[in-house]
Amino acid sequence: MKTKILAFATAVLIFGACTTKNKEDQGQADQNISALNLDASKFKSKIDGKTNALYLMKNANGMEVAVTNYGGRIVSVLVPDRDGKMQDVVLGFDNIADYTNNNNNFGAIIGRYGNRIAHAKFVLNTAAFTLRQNNGQNCLHGGPRGFDTQMFDISQADPQTLVCTYLSKHNEEGFPGNLNVTVTYTLSDDNALAIKYEATTDRPTVVNLTNHSYFNLSGDANNTILDHTLVVDADTYTPTNEQLIPTGKIEKLAGTPLNFKNPTVIGQRIDDSSFIAIKYGMGYDHNFVLNKAGDMNNAAAKLVCPSTGISMEVFTNEPAIQVYTGNFLDGTMKGKNGVTYQKRTAICLETQHFPDSPNQPQFPSTELRPEGKYLSLCTYKFGVE
Repeated sequence: MKTKILAFATAVLIFGACTTKNKEDQGQADQNISALNLDASKFKSKIDGKTNALYLMKNANGMEVAVTNYGGRIVSVLVPDRDGKMQDVVLGFDNIADYTNNNNNFGAIIGRYGNRIAHAKFVLNTAAFTLRQNNGQNCLHGGPRGFDTQMFDISQADPQTLVCTYLSKHNEEGFPGNLNVTVTYTLSDDNALAIKYEATTDRPTVVNLTNHSYFNLSGDANNTILDHTLVVDADTYTPTNEQLIPTGKIEKLAGTPLNFKNPTVIGQRIDDSSFIAIKYGMGYDHNFVLNKAGDMNNAAAKLVCPSTGISMEVFTNEPAIQVYTGNFLDGTMKGKNGVTYQKRTAICLETQHFPDSPNQPQFPSTELRPEGKYLSLCTYKFGVE
């Protein structure tokens, strides 16, 4: 009990870091212990002229979430397993240098456009825009200097709420318009982490924001997620070409290795390369069209780990979810607790609009105009079975 009290006090001091310099100095000097076994002093850094720090949220059940300014990234999510033991269920690093020195999206806010835009080009209202390429000839996750590499300001830091803001300037990575972005993380006492994305623009643009957390509900990234059970409430998906750009069609999942309508062990069909979509994605890396788009009361997906009993439901108002099984993790990055992240040691469940929508008029529009407001909602709710 004494350890927990000390840990919570530490978390409160970290929150003070966003208000005044004296509190920042006090908080950072006291960071030898934290509730998440993270040393906040290892996150204190100047990046692009701004101060980076580590912020902790904690609910009444002991669930804890750590977030840092750089990319607005979720660094750690601590939840209880079926035996009451706390498990960190996301991949990441225990210091800011590893985030900035490695090409990764661990836990990051993704923008301006999550997923791919073909040929890094699109036309909006007869105006042509050229983006920066970073995935062959395509633009992936907003380009090489997407939101995952940007410093977010913290406008509010409370024990269960963190508000991150960022101004994406006109022509950043080639996207039009000054885009004011607010991302609010809220940790509720029912062990749900809600993410609210809001944005406004001063000229027409395209927006598709998401979070790129890598989940492993075993709490040990030495394990793969191949034994996890997945459900996705989708009957269709958007097939792609070899570069993972949608063909423009929407096809049925029934009878394919991509069908997760009923609980299915991820590893059961992940290597069925006779199905071309599996071959192109080197596993699962696909956009699932949700059956109940916009319905926040219906779980879009559910993930369960058999060894810990930890479950995670995903709720969203978005029309789709990208299921990515860490196929490109290659053992070159060493994360928290000294674990080397290997292929398929995590899964991403990214709520989103469709990839390449700016070039696919038949897909739901991602256009944002000055008179409008972008709003995207995603909740990750944890439990045990």
